[in-house]
Amino acid sequence: MIYSRRMFLRATGAGVAALGAARGVGARGREALSHLPPWERDTQHAASVPATAIRLSSNENPLGPSEATLAAMRAAFAAANRYPAPSEGATRAAIARSHGIPEDSVLLGCGSGEILRMAVFACVAPDRPLVAGAPTFEDPGHYARLLNSDPIDVPVDNALRLDLERMGARASGAGLVFLCNPNNPTGTVHGSAAVTSFVERVLALPGSPTVLIDEAYHEYVDDESYRTAVPMALASPRVIVTRTFSKVFGMAGVRIGYAIARPATLEALRRHKLGNAVNAFAAAGAIAALAGTDAIAAERARNRTVRQFTREALADMGLEVPASETNFVMANVRRDVQGVIDACARQGVLIGRPFPPLTTWARISIGTMEEMRRAVSVLRAVIGVPAGAQI
Repeated sequence: MIYSRRMFLRATGAGVAALGAARGVGARGREALSHLPPWERDTQHAASVPATAIRLSSNENPLGPSEATLAAMRAAFAAANRYPAPSEGATRAAIARSHGIPEDSVLLGCGSGEILRMAVFACVAPDRPLVAGAPTFEDPGHYARLLNSDPIDVPVDNALRLDLERMGARASGAGLVFLCNPNNPTGTVHGSAAVTSFVERVLALPGSPTVLIDEAYHEYVDDESYRTAVPMALASPRVIVTRTFSKVFGMAGVRIGYAIARPATLEALRRHKLGNAVNAFAAAGAIAALAGTDAIAAERARNRTVRQFTREALADMGLEVPASETNFVMANVRRDVQGVIDACARQGVLIGRPFPPLTTWARISIGTMEEMRRAVSVLRAVIGVPAGAQI
């Protein structure tokens, strides 16, 4: 069930804005934010991060946008004095063409983060909770708490995969079910058959929950059983798929993402959208990025090679490193991960924050081959692998 603006206001009351600061860091949110390293928690510590630090903490593409994408963004500066509404339309059309879908099935946002916020605000209420994995991408949970709604967190299974069976069992009466596939931070993926079965099960539950499938890492997946959930989003008014230009396209700093769903579903989300949220430079870059199929293929191949090197190097240290379908890996360092994070940072290697309940697991983004060789060397020293061991 998609909530209207009136229902949203009635459920949350006029105090939502005042609750933001307190509730945004409440419960699991406070725990997550307290463990963020200073360079991610706020900007005042940015100067303390060495310019030479290797940033493997945010799942960014280390090479950045393609030359064609950068050229398109530079050209857009000629219209910097104009509001970006026309460029949003052109970008939406380009995205629709790339998927072979109608334009009115696409909604743009300031990164997929804004899309996730819109979806939570449209679907979640105190008596209509969010159901999500644990751990998974935290933003939907943070937004749910802004609405005074406590998320239902379902732990991942022993293989670090989202436990679809248990998530489905907890979804009756939920407002929104969040399925990050591949999942951040575990890097695991569910194939098409499993996702289809899960979505069909949730859609049949009482209370009409909506399913949001976050495909931020879609382009990196090699698993042959995987398929995009876009067809399901076009077929059902209670399925939403989100994508981003922050990962394979290298545009994390530019901020543009999108949702695919039925037009009426997107209209409910649009009520919570910030006007002119997508700037003209992001819009122009996205159009060029979509056309750069060779650049996408090259980045996928580069990431695959460096990811495999990283997994093998970490495994040679005796660490458990499950297969990943993303641009990061998870490694079990067999001790409190915060100490490892801090020790690596002191040597100029920034790795991901803790992800409870996996408190001994480190999420390590895939940088360049040179960066990963350096990172492996630092991790070896921090973890205490004997110097004579070979990688």
